[in-house]
Order: sequence, then structure tokens, then C-alpha cells
Amino acid sequence: MNISEVLIRQKNELNYIYSQELLDREYHIDINTDIIKVITGIRRSGKSTLALLSLKDKNFGYVNFDERELINFNSTDIEKGIKEIYGDTNILFLDEIQNYDKWELWVNSLYRRGYNITITGSNSKLLSKELSTHLTGRYVSIEIFPFSFKEILNYKKINLKDIEIDKEKKGKILNILRNYLDTGGFPEVIVKNFGKDYIKTLFDSIIYKDVLYRYKIRNIEKLHDLARYLIFISSNRFTINKLYNILNFNSKVTVERYIEYLKEAYLIFTLRYFSYKEKERVKYPKKIYIIDNGFITALSDNYSISRLMENTVFIELYKKYKENFYYLYGNNYEIDFLIKEGNNIKQLIQVSYINNYDEIDKREIRSLIKGYNLFKEYNPELLIITWDYEDTKIIDNVNIKFIPLYKWLLNI
Repeated sequence: MNISEVLIRQKNELNYIYSQELLDREYHIDINTDIIKVITGIRRSGKSTLALLSLKDKNFGYVNFDERELINFNSTDIEKGIKEIYGDTNILFLDEIQNYDKWELWVNSLYRRGYNITITGSNSKLLSKELSTHLTGRYVSIEIFPFSFKEILNYKKINLKDIEIDKEKKGKILNILRNYLDTGGFPEVIVKNFGKDYIKTLFDSIIYKDVLYRYKIRNIEKLHDLARYLIFISSNRFTINKLYNILNFNSKVTVERYIEYLKEAYLIFTLRYFSYKEKERVKYPKKIYIIDNGFITALSDNYSISRLMENTVFIELYKKYKENFYYLYGNNYEIDFLIKEGNNIKQLIQVSYINNYDEIDKREIRSLIKGYNLFKEYNPELLIITWDYEDTKIIDNVNIKFIPLYKWLLNI
């Protein structure tokens, strides 16, 4: 198959996508800026759709490098094919660019020749490494995730006005939230009602295309077992040594390497223990979180709504704070999330599935009080994210705020 045939087929697929409804996201791309636009995120999270929305009504060339056939063509052949199929355009959309060998050199060359370029990629490390090395100062990067709860409500055209006095509307929103916690936010799940079989297939695709194939891993079974186990223990602490023993790996280095690969593919995230001393942060166990609840409910039976809530809260905190938040625990206490801004301990957060104060596990409150006393000089806000209980209580002369998850997610 020659390059023209591949690009014609991809153009037909592009036309079909444009004939469907393209959903607005909470992200924005300025297509008119001269610098390279880079969209990163997990496979099937909507990277291509976001790019296509920004390019709508523009004459642009499109190449999807998620097809193996394209890997064998050199850049000159691809450019010739683009001109043949799309005409004389200087606007290019290069999808899943990390699959193309030495892509950064080619993109750099295109940029120097005046092309307006948008690229997407599903591998955080490869993209960040090559972008910082070869495209310094010439790109803007947008990291996207599956649908947030707020985006789902926007898609469903749910008006939040008067929610507090309209019990029926509030019940509907809580129902949507409950479904969101169970199914996650991948676009096909939200729009096309694809179920758990789709999520399982997507999981396999990420493992094989974004990890196994990319890093030439031979031990498929061990990689698969590790990924499934990390999903199984989501929101819990882990150590490399424990994973090494439980899954019978031959090397702890291999366990560490596989975890990094899964992180680079955006499937998992790790949260560090808080300490002012870096060696303490490294020494203590980390906690594991998953990009989307759909993987947890489709691939594991070891979850509760409280854990799904915690995983959802983590993702929202990660979007806002990246590496500037942690968890905290010690003798008889644990705090789910600690928010740090500069040297200031800003907030201590617990997540709990409760509907009234009597349901709260008092250990959660004792832990917050303990945390507050540790960082009293910063006067951190103490917050418990609940299912549907809202209040502020003064306990041991300290304010503790209770807020329902839907309000916290919507910032209302």
C-alpha cells in the first residue's frame, strides 16, 4: 500500500468524524498561534476530537501515525502524500506522533519552514523529553483527561441553577454522579454508552500499543498482571518490594520500570508521602490511583463507592496541583490529601461516603485534627468531601468543613 492510499483512507475517516457530533471540552486551543500545539493524554480520551474542533473550517493536512503502515515511510514521502491529497496547505495535524521514529526532528523542520502544526501523543515521557530537547520555547502543551463530571453535565445540558431548592434536580445530579463514578468519563462511554467490554478492550490496547510494543517488553504476562493488580489496589499504599513478592517478579528494577511505563501511558498515577525531607518522601510507600474509574469497575471487584470517590478527587487535584500534593499518615492517623503551595500547607482533605454527620468515622476527624496540629502555623483548611452532607463544625477549636462531592467537583 502506498502513502496516498493510506492518506485517502484516513481522509475519508476524517470526513466521517466531522459528520458526527463533536463535543466541546473544557480545554481550548488557539489554532492561530504560530507555536506548535501539543495535545497529550491517555488513548481515547478525546485528543483528536479537541484538535479537530480547533481546526474546523480550516484546510489542513491530516496524518494518523497510529497505523503501522506509516512507520515505514520517510518524511519526504509523507509530505509529498499530504500535498497530493490535501493540496497546498501549511496547516498540519499529526495524530499519535510518538509512533513515528525521530518525529521531533521532522516536526522541528516543518516548523522552521513555516507550517502551523498540531500534534497529539499518548506517551508523556517521550513527548516531554523530545519537546524540551528539540522544540524548546516553540510549543504549547495541553494535557487532557477523560470527561470530568462538569463536562458530563454540560453535555447533558443540566442547568445547575436553583439546585439547592429543587430536590428532584439534585437527585438527578446525584444519579448522574453515581453513574459517573461507576462508568468513568471516556467519551465513547458517555456519548455512545459503551460498557465494560469496551473498557477492557481499551485497557488491552493501552498495554499492548503504548507499553508492550513501544518498549519491546517480552514478559507480557508480568506486565499485564502488574497493571491489573495496581488497578485492584487503587487508592491504597504500595511498595516495590511488596509488588515484587506478590507477583513473583525476577527483579525489583523491572517492577519499577514497568510502573514508570504505565505512568507514561497515563494509565496510573502515584502519590507520594509528605515530608519536608526528600529522603523521607522517597522512603515511604506511595499510593496508587487510576486515570479513570471505568478501569477500576471493569477490571476489579475490589472497590467501594468511597474508593471511587477518592480516585475521582485525586484526578481533579492532579489537574490543578500536579506534583504539589501528597498524602499523610502516621501512628493511628491517615489523611487522604495534603495540598501544598510553596512552603504553605494550604489544605488537608479526607474523602468519605457519608450522608450525615453520624455516619462519619471519627478516625477521619481525629486524623484531620492531628494534621492541623502538625501544621498549625499555616492554619490549613480542613475539608471532608462527602456524598451528600454539608456543614461546618468546630471540633477542638478547629473548623472542619463538610462538602458534597458534586459541589466540590463543580466548585459551587
